[in-house]
Amino acid sequence: MAIPSDVELGTHRPTQTRLKIRIPKGLHSEPVISRLTSQCGITVNILAALLSANGRDDGWFDLELHGTKPQIGNAITYLNDLDLEIWGHSTPEEDGW
Repeated sequence: MAIPSDVELGTHRPTQTRLKIRIPKGLHSEPVISRLTSQCGITVNILAALLSANGRDDGWFDLELHGTKPQIGNAITYLNDLDLEIWGHSTPEEDGW
């Protein structure tokens, strides 16, 4: 049985990162946050949000993502694939546990 290296252990260690995303009005009816958690296996803490009920303006979320580095990487890739504007992205090294 092989002993995992420090690099492998760090990959699966829980961590967190904080970011803000802009949700264009065309995606207001899409379950962006729900899919983020179910497809990427992370926990999301919504720290703040602004999303109008009438959907006339873009909205934004201030999120804290909890998971492993690969899970958080997949989550950011998912958000990029939706072409969402992401700002204030910190790295797991800055926010990590």
